[in-house]
Amino acid sequence: MSMILLLFTFVLSIFLGFELINKVPSQLHTPLMSGANAISGITIVGALLAAGQAGNDTMATALGFLAVVFASINVVGGYWVTHRMLAMFKSKDAPK
Repeated sequence: MSMILLLFTFVLSIFLGFELINKVPSQLHTPLMSGANAISGITIVGALLAAGQAGNDTMATALGFLAVVFASINVVGGYWVTHRMLAMFKSKDAPK
């Protein structure tokens, strides 16, 4: 991919993220962010593919490993926040 296309994609994602956060009501920020964190599973797949194709390149393998670790933290955090958010809507009188 050319550098211009990568830069265009990066700037477009920044603009879309900024507009999305500004347009979404504050009550929906938590579900939106928890869902976005859960989508980080795609990052895990990409990092595994990148680390697997690295071969004997130690730097690429280390970066792939770090990407898997951070994306895993993001996925687990997304599910944890969603679980806490959904627990707020449960009735206190409901059987557990």
